Amino acid sequence: MNTVHKKYHTLRGILDDLQSAVIAFSGGVDSTFLLRVAKDMLTENIIAVTFRSEIIPQTEIEEAQSLASEFGVKHIIINSAILHHKPFIANDKQRCYYCKKFLFSELSDIAKKNNLKHIIEGSNADDAHDYRPGSKVLKEMNILSPLAMAGLTKEEIRKLSRKMGLPTWNKPALACLATRIPYGIPISKDKIKRIAECEQLLHELGFKQARVRDHETIARIEIPQSDISRLVKEKISSAVTTAFKKQGFKYICADIEGYRTGSMNEVLNNEK
Repeated sequence: MNTVHKKYHTLRGILDDLQSAVIAFSGGVDSTFLLRVAKDMLTENIIAVTFRSEIIPQTEIEEAQSLASEFGVKHIIINSAILHHKPFIANDKQRCYYCKKFLFSELSDIAKKNNLKHIIEGSNADDAHDYRPGSKVLKEMNILSPLAMAGLTKEEIRKLSRKMGLPTWNKPALACLATRIPYGIPISKDKIKRIAECEQLLHELGFKQARVRDHETIARIEIPQSDISRLVKEKISSAVTTAFKKQGFKYICADIEGYRTGSMNEVLNNEK
C-alpha cells in the first residue's frame, strides 16, 4: 500500500470514529472529497452546510447543491449576513478569523439541533504553510480538519478524487471574493460585485484559473503565466479593458508573476 492510500485509509478511520458530523461544504476540491468519504463512513449521520452570500459566486452554490444531491447527503444552505459583520468588512489582517467565527457559530447551532457530535471542515495538510488566521477558530471551537489530520495534501486529494470519479478533481482553487481586496481597504457589496463580474468575464473568455485583485482604481489580473500571452492579444485585451472600465477600474494590468494563492498575504510577509 503506497503512502497516499495509507493516508486515505487513515482518513476513513478518523471519520468512522466521529460517528456523526456537520460538514462545512463549499463544493471545492477538498470539501467535496471529504464529503464523499464522510458519506461512505457516516451514511445518514452527516449534514452538509453551505453558506450563501455575495462573497461566494452563485455558480459555486449551485455546484455544491448538485454534488450534495448526487451523493445523497442532506444539504442545508444558509443565507449569511457576513457583509453586515463590521469586524469582517473592516478588512484588517484578521478578516478570515472574523469570518470563520461568524459562520462556524451557525454550524455549531445546526450540530446541536440535529444531535450531531462533531463539526468538520476541509483544510488539508498544505494549508498550514499559508497565513490563515481563521485556523485559530478551529481550535477555539473544537472543529476538526480530517484531511489535515490524515496528512493529505492538495495534490493527493486531487489524485484520489480523480480515481473516485469526482468531477471536482481538477477544479481550480477557490477562495472567497473578499480575498481580492487588500487588507485595510473596507469591503463593500459594490467592490465584491465588480470583482465577481470581472472574474466571470475572464472565465467566459476561457481563463479557468483567474483572480481580479481590486486595488481601487487598479485591477490586477492574476492568471497562469502560460495564459498571459493570450490575455494581451488585442481582441481579448480590448474586451477585458472595456468591461473592466465599465466596472469603475481606471487601469487594468496583468501580474507577470502569474496566479498564486494568497498573493494578498505577501505584504504581510514583507512586514516581518
